[in-house]
Amino acid sequence: MDACFSAFDKDGDGFLNIEEFDGICKGLFRNDRGIVYSLDVHTLKHIFNIFDTKKDGLIDRQEFTMCWNKWIKTIIRPVNIFLIIDVQNDFISGSLNISNCSAQQNGLEVIEPINHLLDTVNFDSVFYSFDWHPIDHISFIENLSLRPLDSSSPIKANNAQLYDTVVFEGSPKIKQRLWPKHCVQDSWGAQLYKDLKVVDNAVKIYKGTISDVDSYSVFWDNKKLTQTTLGTQLAKLNATDIYVCGLAYDVCVGATAADALSIGYRTILIDDCCRGVDLNDIEKTKNNVVKNHGVIVQSNEIKTMVEGRDRRPELGYKLALEIEKSMEKENYK
Repeated sequence: MDACFSAFDKDGDGFLNIEEFDGICKGLFRNDRGIVYSLDVHTLKHIFNIFDTKKDGLIDRQEFTMCWNKWIKTIIRPVNIFLIIDVQNDFISGSLNISNCSAQQNGLEVIEPINHLLDTVNFDSVFYSFDWHPIDHISFIENLSLRPLDSSSPIKANNAQLYDTVVFEGSPKIKQRLWPKHCVQDSWGAQLYKDLKVVDNAVKIYKGTISDVDSYSVFWDNKKLTQTTLGTQLAKLNATDIYVCGLAYDVCVGATAADALSIGYRTILIDDCCRGVDLNDIEKTKNNVVKNHGVIVQSNEIKTMVEGRDRRPELGYKLALEIEKSMEKENYK
């Protein structure tokens, strides 16, 4: 840490000004060929101001200690999690084969790039999620008659069709898209697709296990009433970076990426390892990830990122924003 500070304190005055801090950022954020990812002026100033806690336009050694421990060390040595979402039979060749949805994307196409990543990239941990529904699950159009619709529902029970969205009575009310029966617990359709590689010591997470609420995100049900075990497992691992992929891009993958970002994880969406339901919703998913300081990459970019040879400024900025939030909470106390 001291050597780093001294190396970038070009004028030797015992402080880092914003130009000297920019030198650190240029050293941090570059790809495996040494090409620098430049920060725009606004982002650079914002990050600098987060660590300039004394607000004097300089970062002293005490301030740099916090910057080093909370920011630089994580950027250089992240804890990388590979989260493979719902690559199950029903979404590929079963009752909810996504190739029959409006985007007409083939879920089978995610298998090869995911397997290649599992074979070639040394993630700190690998997670597989499962849609794992009871037979009377609220999302199944076959179960529509089991629960009364709320008067606010835009579509009435006798007119509802597959993929429509209805509103069920309840406290809270449940807004629900209607799907065919899929991924029923212990069924063939709920099994991982046979050609998907399952690595040793992987963690399996089950979601959508409660009859009366759906669960797109691997973190929470759709009403944020109950958590899966994912959050606890990630905390135990001191996870920093979540690489997200699977099925369906604009449903469970998108919801999980959104939650990962909102919780504070540096989130990487692997575009060619995802297939989805609706093209417009896929674009909305991508825009949401980028807007919230995640990144979208192709699978051939992952190895150098996990090995720390390709460090993205968007993820550095995301981490800085989370540090800022933490500091504000501490100051509020």
